[in-house]
Amino acid sequence: MRSVASWDGRVVLDIGCGTGFHLPRFAATASSVVGVEPHGDLVALARRRTRRLPHVSVLAGSAQALPQPDASVDVVHARWAYFFGPGCEPGLAELDRVVRRGGTAYVIDNDPTRSTFGSWFRRGYPDVDPVAVERFWSTRGWTRIPVDMRWSFTSRADLESVVRIEFNPAVADAVLAEHEGTEVDYAVNVWWRQF
Repeated sequence: MRSVASWDGRVVLDIGCGTGFHLPRFAATASSVVGVEPHGDLVALARRRTRRLPHVSVLAGSAQALPQPDASVDVVHARWAYFFGPGCEPGLAELDRVVRRGGTAYVIDNDPTRSTFGSWFRRGYPDVDPVAVERFWSTRGWTRIPVDMRWSFTSRADLESVVRIEFNPAVADAVLAEHEGTEVDYAVNVWWRQF
C-alpha cells in the first residue's frame, strides 16, 4: 500500500476494522484514524485495543452508510470487508462522498485464480466469478496489485481451526484431507484508486 500512497500525517478510515488489528499500525504515523465496524462486539474489542491511542476512534457503522462527513478522509483501507465486487456499489458511492480529492482507497481481497488457498476459495465459494470481479473493479478505475503471501502456523490444529472458520464443514474437511503441513500459499489482490 505504501508503494502507492502513504498515510503519514493523513486521516485514515479503516472500513470493517473488526477487532481493530490494523488501527495501531496506521496510528503510528497517521494524523488520525477512524475504524468503522458494523458488529457491536467487534466495535468493543477494537475500542479496547486502541483505548490508549488518543487519535484513534472506533465507530459503529457500515460501508453503505459511513458515519463520516463529506470529504473528510485521505486514505481508506478495507480488508476482506464488504467490497467484494458486484453488489458493493452503495459502499463505493460512500467512498466517493467521504474521500477527499487526492485521497486513496485500498480494497484487499482474495485472489481465487491462483495459490492453494485460491483453489480452496473456488471450492468454498463457487458463485464468486473472478472474471466478473476483476471486470467490476477495472471498469471503475481501480488498479490491481497482486500479492503472494503465505499462511504459516505453529501447529496443524491452528491451521485446521482457521480453515474451519473460512469454509463450511464439507469444504474444510475436503481441503484439509488433501493438504499436509502447517503452511499454505495464499494470493490476494490489493485494489486501489485515487480520488
